[in-house]
Order: sequence, then structure tokens, then C-alpha cells
Amino acid sequence: MKKSIVRIVITGAESTGKSALSQHLAEIYSGVWIPEYAREYIESLNRPYVLDDVLAIARHQIANDIWHTQHSTEGVIFFDTWLILTKVWLEIVYGNCPDWISDHIRASKIDLFLVCNNDIPWIEDKVRENGGEKREALFELYCAQISAFGFTYEIISGVGHERVENALKAIDMHQLNL
Repeated sequence: MKKSIVRIVITGAESTGKSALSQHLAEIYSGVWIPEYAREYIESLNRPYVLDDVLAIARHQIANDIWHTQHSTEGVIFFDTWLILTKVWLEIVYGNCPDWISDHIRASKIDLFLVCNNDIPWIEDKVRENGGEKREALFELYCAQISAFGFTYEIISGVGHERVENALKAIDMHQLNL
């Protein structure tokens, strides 16, 4: 009997431990970890990013999402961030988001979003640009977007091992049969 694929997105504002948490959860559940592509892409630029860069990131995220959907037969996939963040990024920085992005989000089958709370200190680096009050506003926007698209989410708080334990409890609470 073919088992279904469980898709979990770890998301949240900058510097909230998404990468570490998503990778750790993938290890715990022997799942697939999809690293954040936007960071890799932006770090490789030798210039400030522009609209075409963000659209290229979105296209890559969609292609990656489609590929894993078509080629995975069972188990769990953990996404380190996802297309909703790119949508919000486009709306905030450029004032709009193309319909093809919203269409893909709407058509996607995400089983659970784990939204990392802002209870970890923001650490500046060359890619991050939204600390302080902007970070809290983005957290609220992400939760609102996830909810508006009808996805289920849990807010994950705590530092270090406590954050991992809270994520595990949230996953168990939703009985995803991992």
C-alpha cells in the first residue's frame, strides 16, 4: 500500500531558527529537507537584488515543489521557508505579487505550517533586512497569509531544544502519521 507524502513548511520572520529547525526535524523523521533557496540565491549575487531576482527565486521554489511532489512516493518533506514568504516579500518590496504565485500556493497541498516565533534574538547578516518592529509585522503577515490560504499552522516558540520539542508536539498534535 502506498503511503502518502506529508509536507511540512517551517517558516517565520528572519533569524528565527527556521533552517536549523527544519533540518533537525528532517533528521528526526528521516525525511527530506528542502533548504531555503532565497538565501543561497541572494548571497550569490554581486549586486543588490531586483524584482527579476525575486521572481527567479519564486520560479525555482515552484519547480522544486513540483519536482518533489512528482518524485516522492512516501515519507515527509520539510521545507525551510516556502513560497508564501516570497509572496509577502514581493508585496512589501515591489507592491504586488504575480497571480501565478498565488495560484501555485492555492493549488499546493501543505499538511502543516510551523511558524517560528520571534522569541530568538535577531542577528544581522548581509542578507537580512527586517529586524525590530518590521520582524514582528512580518510574523503577523505570514500568519495572516497562511490562514487566508486556508492552511493549518502552529506557532513554535522556545529556544534551542525547547523549540524542537514544541515543534515535535505540534506535529504529533496534528496526527500526520509520520
